[in-house]
Amino acid sequence: MTGVTARDGAAITLHSTGNGPGIVVVHGGGVTIDVYRRLAARLADRFTVHLYNRRGRADAAPRREPYTFDQDIDDLAAVLERTGARNVVGHSSGGFIALQAALRLPIDRLALYDLAISIDGGFPSDWIDEARRAADDGDIARGMAITTGGINTHSPAARLPLGVRTAICRAFLRTPIGRQMGELLPKTLDESHQIRLHDGPAEQWSAVTADVLLMYGTAGPPYYAALNDALARALPRARVLPIPRSGHDGVNRAPARIVDPLAEFLAAG
Repeated sequence: MTGVTARDGAAITLHSTGNGPGIVVVHGGGVTIDVYRRLAARLADRFTVHLYNRRGRADAAPRREPYTFDQDIDDLAAVLERTGARNVVGHSSGGFIALQAALRLPIDRLALYDLAISIDGGFPSDWIDEARRAADDGDIARGMAITTGGINTHSPAARLPLGVRTAICRAFLRTPIGRQMGELLPKTLDESHQIRLHDGPAEQWSAVTADVLLMYGTAGPPYYAALNDALARALPRARVLPIPRSGHDGVNRAPARIVDPLAEFLAAG
């Protein structure tokens, strides 16, 4: 582990593995770097993979309030400067942070899996306020049920009555990963709100000059396909890669059908 000093003086703990060109992974909401260790291990024979927990998680410093993505971008800038890496992998809301950072920071190659972005209203967001109210009231199970139903529009479980979904989430919260996701739910909802605030035309991202690989799982939420296609048309150097038989957690599971094209893209630089 290596210590990195953020721009505001906070400590960032860097977890690095492997040998070769550097890659920085920006993780999604509701989780820590632990779920990305399999991805890091499967890239470690070709790259040095740098993981770090974003603010308010595990060994990271507390998050500054009121929250915006700017603090995440500042932390990513400190990590890139410390490691010398110019390649970034982002997942979900971490992908949105990485995409924003590519407008400001020296990033050469950017690989994004299930990028959480709203283009012309294409990312579902009408559930966010209700979920935030439930979380604010301390009803994490209900907030989680509203969130999962709002995001996973393709899932048959999303069509179950809210009371049934809440009971399922209450049971899920008794598991280790469920407890972690429940503890982080308010942060996840804050990030979803920020993504909603940045909704707009794809052309607002046209100044990103990095080579961009837009990956999404075909077994996940269907709106990612249209969002990635719209973004790819606006970016000067981007292509879309659908990943068959993979859901939103595909990059965590790190099968060869994700790792191999990801490694090929990153090595091309």
